[in-house]
Amino acid sequence: MRQACAAVLILAAALHAGAVAAHGKVSMEEDSCVRRIGDSMVHLSAYQPQFEPSAQYCTEIPKGGDTYLVVDLVDLALRDMPIGLRVIKGTNETEDETVTYLRPSYHPDGVIKGEASLDQGLYTVIITAEGQPPLRYQYPLRVQMINYAHIFRTAVGPLIALLVLTLFGYKLMKSKRMQRWRASRRS
Repeated sequence: MRQACAAVLILAAALHAGAVAAHGKVSMEEDSCVRRIGDSMVHLSAYQPQFEPSAQYCTEIPKGGDTYLVVDLVDLALRDMPIGLRVIKGTNETEDETVTYLRPSYHPDGVIKGEASLDQGLYTVIITAEGQPPLRYQYPLRVQMINYAHIFRTAVGPLIALLVLTLFGYKLMKSKRMQRWRASRRS
């Protein structure tokens, strides 16, 4: 019984620790804000200094409003080709409204800066590189929306620990030793 409880607690701690990794503390290969096609990589950061001056976001933006988008061209080869950026409201590029469009141009410093006023809802950021072959990177944005998957992943570890502790407490209360102890306290 003790070994099973210990194993479940270790598993719960491992699951919970993996769920709380912060965006800025991961390697480039594991960063959810990086998109890769072959050897080419881009990194998207979104900022809303009017709400949180030092906060950096990627695909989950907590509030609607003016949002600064910064794309870092990690691959040096991308700096030698025209790169464009487009933000659309929704997920369908042909049918949904374009919110912001930066026409393809060269970015020798490796940084593309754009600004968009985003309301609550789903958006898609599309980055196109006019090289050989042409490249296309895509980011889904969720603005001021509850991410139930993240809440579930964050809560799963503590819930498992609580269930194990409850089971352990129940088994302890039903044990003969505990029943004898409680009986001795009553008399």
